[in-house]
Amino acid sequence: METIQLPATPSTTAYRSLVFALCMLVYIFSGTVSTLMSTYLPVVVRDLLGQAGQAELDQVSAYVGATFLYGWMLGGMSFGYFGDRLGRVRSLVGAVMLYGGGTLLTAFAPNWITVVVLRFATGFGIGGVLVLTTVIVAEIWPERNRPVALGILAVAFPVGIMLSGLVNYLLPDWRQAFWIGGIPLLLGALIMGLVQEPEGWKQVHQQSASAEISLFDPQYRRSLGLGSLAFGAMLVGLWAVFSWVPTWVQSLVVGDGQKERGLSMMLMGSGGVIGGILSGFIVKAIGHRRTMLFVFAACFGMAALVFKTNTVFSTVVYLEIATLALLFGISQGTMSAYLPDLFPTRLRGRATGFCFNIGRLVTATAVFFIGTLVAVLGGYGSAIFAFSGTFVLGFIAIWAGPRYSNKR
Repeated sequence: METIQLPATPSTTAYRSLVFALCMLVYIFSGTVSTLMSTYLPVVVRDLLGQAGQAELDQVSAYVGATFLYGWMLGGMSFGYFGDRLGRVRSLVGAVMLYGGGTLLTAFAPNWITVVVLRFATGFGIGGVLVLTTVIVAEIWPERNRPVALGILAVAFPVGIMLSGLVNYLLPDWRQAFWIGGIPLLLGALIMGLVQEPEGWKQVHQQSASAEISLFDPQYRRSLGLGSLAFGAMLVGLWAVFSWVPTWVQSLVVGDGQKERGLSMMLMGSGGVIGGILSGFIVKAIGHRRTMLFVFAACFGMAALVFKTNTVFSTVVYLEIATLALLFGISQGTMSAYLPDLFPTRLRGRATGFCFNIGRLVTATAVFFIGTLVAVLGGYGSAIFAFSGTFVLGFIAIWAGPRYSNKR
């Protein structure tokens, strides 16, 4: 078979910094777009449904949240495959354009069904962006500094969450807020013009198809199981909190709650930023395994404190929310640096996408039952806390899993 000579990927510090900056920006706006609907959800659903009863409002809210997560899950797995087969950068551009376009079009949605469809498309794109940016940075960054770079990249998502809170704080009109989708469209164009495929992918892509390996080959099953259980368990609890905190806060306050919802989401984002930055130092001190065991246990305890002890809104709630977000940030930074190194280049996109997104299948399905949980358990706080049981499952998975060292 004739070998196609592809141009070498630049390896200068300036080029790596440019690629990292673009990946960071599309990752940030992924966080913004992911939680922007959650922040405005009570307003959006009421605006689109008018005088509908509370049960219908809760049901439509569940549809909006669940379809977004299904899109996120399918997008992460699909774009992970596309990234392995078609190219990291080409696939990333497609994912960015999809989530940017879906967000921008949401501003013009005439009814809730259109919102559901657009949120699915937006989630599909975001799932791809989170996987592909992580893989690209892992493949272009020097090994000695790679954990630091990936830890900083993981901070981007909570920065985006903080930005969504700021947008909500400044813009009461939800349609104006969704114009922010135009920014990712511009970033996608820049990536298409400035970024080349990583050298490692180009070398593997030129190899014979006979060298293809399966994601489920025996030598990778244990790593795949560990990554899926640990990341999935954290994701289920994390998304329940991030998706429903604005609605929970609304249920505790008297009035429209706009300022309280916005500030709460800003604190969720800022706590996640600090946690992501700290994650690298904590892992260096005590290792990946101990860090993840600590985070799972602490998240469960903190979720109990936040959602089971507060029946009215007070300033203490802000501190508790920020602390819980800090723990989430540590978990995201730790897992983002840990997972890609478990798999070879040829499998990295698919494996990372699988581990990052398999938990969203459970999360998206469970979202449909949030209204029932609210009614049965007596409020949003108890319903959200019910999802924190996954932190216990994650703790057990790490405890029983292979004891990789932090040098792996």
